[in-house]
Amino acid sequence: MEILTFEQLPKAVTMLTKEVSELKRLLIKKQEQPTIDQPDQLLTIQEAAEFLSLTVPTMYSKVSKREIPCMKRSKRLYFSRTELLEYLKEGRKKSNTEIEAEAEAYLLNPKKKAEQWKVTN
Repeated sequence: MEILTFEQLPKAVTMLTKEVSELKRLLIKKQEQPTIDQPDQLLTIQEAAEFLSLTVPTMYSKVSKREIPCMKRSKRLYFSRTELLEYLKEGRKKSNTEIEAEAEAYLLNPKKKAEQWKVTN
């Protein structure tokens, strides 16, 4: 640890004050963000639209077409953050590497080949 002289003390206190302020800002920001450990958080339609980067009318359209999971209590719609994440992940497209690996696994599996042979013959 570095030993401070009396002349360096004001500069060190200023630096420490800035560091404490930055840590405080980061802690407040962290508290505002939902964490994975929290139980499932319910969102309003406005919050869900913001979460998915969609407009509120688009959200209503998706709800009416039953494209997006939601809950309704009286006239209000609620959305589960976890279910919305799953909804987003369902739309994930596989990479060429993943598709090739699946095809290779399928072709190397003798049981599936035998079952397919029975079905077609």
